[in-house]
Amino acid sequence: MPFYSPLNPTLFFPSKPFFKLTKTLTFSTLQSTNMSASQDSMNATSQNTPINLQNYPIPLSPPLNPLSKEMEQARAMSASSRSSLFALSKSDVLYQDQWLIAVNKPQGVYCETVLDSVPQVLDYLVESSGLDEGPVARPELHLANRLDRDTSGVMVITKLHKVASKLVKAFTDHKVRKTYIALCIGSAPKWEKITIKSGHGRSKFGAFRVYAASDVGRSLPGGSTVKDMETSFEVLSINGQGSFREPSEFNSDKNILVVEEKAVIDTDAKKDEILVRAFPRSGRTHQIRLHCQYLGISIRGDVKYEGVCEWKRRTYDGHELHAESLSLEHPVTGQPLMFRAPLPVWATQMV
Repeated sequence: MPFYSPLNPTLFFPSKPFFKLTKTLTFSTLQSTNMSASQDSMNATSQNTPINLQNYPIPLSPPLNPLSKEMEQARAMSASSRSSLFALSKSDVLYQDQWLIAVNKPQGVYCETVLDSVPQVLDYLVESSGLDEGPVARPELHLANRLDRDTSGVMVITKLHKVASKLVKAFTDHKVRKTYIALCIGSAPKWEKITIKSGHGRSKFGAFRVYAASDVGRSLPGGSTVKDMETSFEVLSINGQGSFREPSEFNSDKNILVVEEKAVIDTDAKKDEILVRAFPRSGRTHQIRLHCQYLGISIRGDVKYEGVCEWKRRTYDGHELHAESLSLEHPVTGQPLMFRAPLPVWATQMV
């Protein structure tokens, strides 16, 4: 006997006879069913056609490579496993007085690991000086600046709370000048010097991305906003051809790139080894790495931002970025200071 369904007004001929009606359909049941079907339809539509209700700005740098997440996790685990064995040596100390100490952080070590090892090296410095200073209060150590795990170079650590607060203000007010050295892989740039200005923020997936300069101030998923980001670059050598120059004041009035659209990168073009010096004008997370990626010269080993991890039959376990120098006024005496960290081997081989 044919069966008529009010949900689907067509005749249905069951293969077996119906002996029992298991559920009585009421108006409320039909209404609930129809609403559920409507909701499912809306969900399917939202999955297939994203609706940007908040009108969030669109990031201009590529999303993270899924494989980079696995490699980053492996590198993080490796660094964590070595943390208990790490110790600063006397040769790592670039400067120290009663208020602060500057050290040369190695690649592949977390800032917190370096901070934990400072008391030991301070004790060694006192013992090796041969001076009997009697009981000395333990310093109130604070990180004045932070470097990514795989970034080497100058780290400043304060010994007193009041000194730490002064240095934090100096960094916030952009009164600290920094230079970095990076070894990049990509097509040799046509510029010798360039300044790039863009936006910076976290995308809806939590990754840091480059945004248009005109998007600065706009809201992002999670409640943050797009911040301004500015970096100047100068080329030091290409494929080992060039000369190393001492860091000097960078004139950013010429050759300025204001980011407003996605970069067009020729992925099939010849790849070169490019040694650059970077002058960050702002202090955004992963700033130099992001701007190198946008310029098409990602840092070697920086898998997070499209850098090659294999190059000329060698595998690289971290990105090649070095905090070369840091200049500031002493937070107590007011005297000008400049800390310089020796160049790593990968940098000296390129000049």
